[in-house]
Amino acid sequence: MLKNNFVNVIGAGLAGSEAAYFLAQHGIKVKLYEMKSIKKTPAQTSDNFAELVCSNSLKNDQPLSASGLLKEELKLLDCFLLKCAYASRVPSGNSLSVDREKFSSLVTKQLKNHKNIEIIDKVVNDFDVNIPTIIATGPLCDNTLFEYISKLVGDENCYFYDAIAPIVSADSIDYSRAFWANRYDQGETKDYLNCYMYKDEYETFVDALLSAERVKLHTFEKIKVFEGCMPIEILASRGERALRFGPLKPVGLSKKVEGEKPYAIVQLRKENVEGSCLNMVGFQTNLTYPEQKRVFRLIPALKQAEFIRYGSMHRNSYVCAPRCLNIYSQLKNYPNVFIAGQISGVEGYVESIASGLYSAINMLLYLQGKPLHSLPKTTMIGALMHYLVSADANNFQPMNANYGIIECDNNMPDKVQKKQNILDISKKQIEQFKEEINGQ
Repeated sequence: MLKNNFVNVIGAGLAGSEAAYFLAQHGIKVKLYEMKSIKKTPAQTSDNFAELVCSNSLKNDQPLSASGLLKEELKLLDCFLLKCAYASRVPSGNSLSVDREKFSSLVTKQLKNHKNIEIIDKVVNDFDVNIPTIIATGPLCDNTLFEYISKLVGDENCYFYDAIAPIVSADSIDYSRAFWANRYDQGETKDYLNCYMYKDEYETFVDALLSAERVKLHTFEKIKVFEGCMPIEILASRGERALRFGPLKPVGLSKKVEGEKPYAIVQLRKENVEGSCLNMVGFQTNLTYPEQKRVFRLIPALKQAEFIRYGSMHRNSYVCAPRCLNIYSQLKNYPNVFIAGQISGVEGYVESIASGLYSAINMLLYLQGKPLHSLPKTTMIGALMHYLVSADANNFQPMNANYGIIECDNNMPDKVQKKQNILDISKKQIEQFKEEINGQ
């Protein structure tokens, strides 16, 4: 006997869309709330669900990478959004990158046509904690709703600033100063356009970047920048070598230009299947739009670049998970309420999808009156969930998939074998997780 025959899911981003679909597929009536058609956040442009606002890349797809391991786990759990991602994939070497519009359209169509899902276009200011609810509003949660959530959990707002990278028109690039190649020749196709710079060009670019005008943020908000999405100008301020050991590293590319190797490389990645739009990889920024145009055109291949979208910086909100969530993504003091996606403290597209699926699985068990289940730290999903609830609450920062949080045999000297061992154990644990849930 179900405790309740419907669930409210607030937010139709990556986590909310995954959660809503999973529950609906298991016979639960879902009321999916989304405000985009009424009120968009600063980073949103489309009315479709599961919009990718920063990059079109879902990171590395190789099973022995951290992100690849997470995808392997999601495949075993029959993840809906991951299927949509592969169905809308664009070439990008070993990465899983998608055509944004196609991806969001696929997700939106499936959700809107599902018999168990009711779409409600509404700006949600609060909710009834006595009704089973999954909060999946994403990192740009509406201020009024986030204030309500903050009062519920009895904690001060946590936040950091995130940044998105510019997109340029492919036909505006000077291809005489660029070449197509993947670092270390990974993948069968050449998916990255490498815009090279000589030493004097690089130094001129960095000087301009450091002195460029930035968008002024609110003075009453302390800036906390997530390390995994560092604005290019902040990274440059860490020293002359920071960019050349980061997104502009010239390594892994054997091509010589006019007899010498490039001093620095700016990589561009296809944004859509046609390749008419290219994303400046690692160029998240908070520079003003005129300054972006001036400074980024100092990159020789981009001297006449037309910017389809400029970079921007926006506030990301999330709860302090160690204080308010349990291992099942459930609010400690309000068992009807689950938190999923980036507002829970996971960082990244695939991580948000995983969080949405994980919370939906436990919501289903909760509705059925069955014991809730967690995953062990030997899986990437489990490691992420354990990190959220066990991190230092006084210095809590969002976390993405990485081998540093996973539990493994650290005595294995061979790194490849170690990762293979982690993958093998993870798959067994996920299969066991499925058997336990199905057995209930």
